[in-house]
Amino acid sequence: MAKFGINIVDDRIIDGTTLRLTPDEAKLLYNNASYLVAMSLTDFSEINRDDILEDINGFDENATLIPEPSTEPVIGVIDTHFNDKVYFKNWVEYTNMLDENIPLSEDDYKHGTAVSYIIVDGPQGNPYLEDGCGRFRVRHFGVATHNGFSSFAVLRLIRDIVAKNRDIKVWNLSLGSKLEIKPNFISPEAAELDRIQSEYDVIFVVAGTNTPDGMDGRDMKIGSPADSLNSLVVNSVDFRGKSATYTRSGPVLSFFNKPDLSYYGGDGKKAEDKIVVCCDNLGAAYVSGTSFAAPWVSRKLAYLIHIMGMSRELAKALLIDSAAKWDRKDDISHRIGYGVLPKHISDILHSPDEEIRFLMMGTAEEYETYTYNLPVPIVNNGHPFYAKATLVYFPQCNRNQGVDYTSTEMDIYFGRVVINKKNNATIKPIDNNKQAEEGLVTLYEEDARKMYRKWDNVKHISEEIKDRAVPRKAYDSGLWGLSIKIKERTTTRTKEPLQFGVVVTLKEMNGVNRIDDFIKLCMARGWLVSRLDVQNQIDVYSKAEEEITFD
Repeated sequence: MAKFGINIVDDRIIDGTTLRLTPDEAKLLYNNASYLVAMSLTDFSEINRDDILEDINGFDENATLIPEPSTEPVIGVIDTHFNDKVYFKNWVEYTNMLDENIPLSEDDYKHGTAVSYIIVDGPQGNPYLEDGCGRFRVRHFGVATHNGFSSFAVLRLIRDIVAKNRDIKVWNLSLGSKLEIKPNFISPEAAELDRIQSEYDVIFVVAGTNTPDGMDGRDMKIGSPADSLNSLVVNSVDFRGKSATYTRSGPVLSFFNKPDLSYYGGDGKKAEDKIVVCCDNLGAAYVSGTSFAAPWVSRKLAYLIHIMGMSRELAKALLIDSAAKWDRKDDISHRIGYGVLPKHISDILHSPDEEIRFLMMGTAEEYETYTYNLPVPIVNNGHPFYAKATLVYFPQCNRNQGVDYTSTEMDIYFGRVVINKKNNATIKPIDNNKQAEEGLVTLYEEDARKMYRKWDNVKHISEEIKDRAVPRKAYDSGLWGLSIKIKERTTTRTKEPLQFGVVVTLKEMNGVNRIDDFIKLCMARGWLVSRLDVQNQIDVYSKAEEEITFD
């Protein structure tokens, strides 16, 4: 750069290959060494102006009776600024990350304050969205103004914020670009979020971005950083469960499924069709947007991680599995994702009587991680169950690889165990996955990606419920198996253990409750089975967070 008269300091470099240049510096680079430029984009993002309406009414005076915060879990919010005059101010620890000389207007506080309100006390103003998660404390970092922000500057701030707040596991990011993502490469913002999540044990909940004023969003791609693969990307639906008019669509790099799921973000011209928020000390405002759907999902994710003690992989898998209904079509919706998340946390943690759901988490260190020892109940020599499974992991990603963005592949095989002629145990997958079969298998890369989501970090396999229920034949062993095979794009990268989470659901074809039979069979084969007791987990969390004073 110096040879061309461009002086670059460390503050203008990210990951060694991404630079921030002024327009004049960019012209110098194009004129002297255009071959060095692999991709470029505008470093300016803007929050949609119609996110918050000026239709303000008095807020319920009882809302001021919010108790003082105690040991509730903390969610991180990276957004515009926070108004410390609102009634829930004691629940929010606010830090202005901008230079103190940058003036802030009243509008610079509305968006961020509204997001933090939903996380702290959202069900207070939206009883129809009561989720049973309680209240959460917020650590709020103001990194932008409502007029716009430098994506490059925000990226550097985010890494620093996460590194200095390691106790926070869930981060809400409702900032997004009006510009569409590029078809052939991941945005720098998304790539940095993916890198942070692979390095730190955190997860970002990212808003799917809204359609700018006057534009049709039906064919408009989502904006960065909603193309972050490791993040949980949330789009918005109206209160009838239909995709909101302002939502934009995926996929990312023409293959990766984004958004992951959708939630209620309000839509329509009437107040009752919108989300109620408190963004100042004047009263309630009625809002709509993906910015206000994401915080509701952050609440549920934080509940699963902090209260229920799940890993981020397992929590993300459980949310996606809960959103993906049995009657879901084969093709994922690129506007809604895998589905609309249930409102109440109990509908996520509790399965119907006719379903057997079990959660598994582990670390893949070798080529294959497996168990061939799952005793699914047998009735009249058959397994009367439909099955589905969701796998989630957080791989390292490399933006320089273009469309080959993820560096690690985890392939899931789940189904009945079959003993072949060579007396070897194999799994007959419910999705007929043949990628690991011995011998000649003709399967093109394009087909493997479409059919088995090869190289995707979220895999959801599900059987179709048919009008005529026919139980599966029970083979000699009567067992089912789960196998996860791991592959790397390159052999030069240091292989590190990679955590994963799997959610498996078995649906009894005739509506019979067979959970007790399944637990007994598992314990007879040496499995340590632990029921997910919600109240017990709440008690454990409360005790663990108590402060002990020694005399």
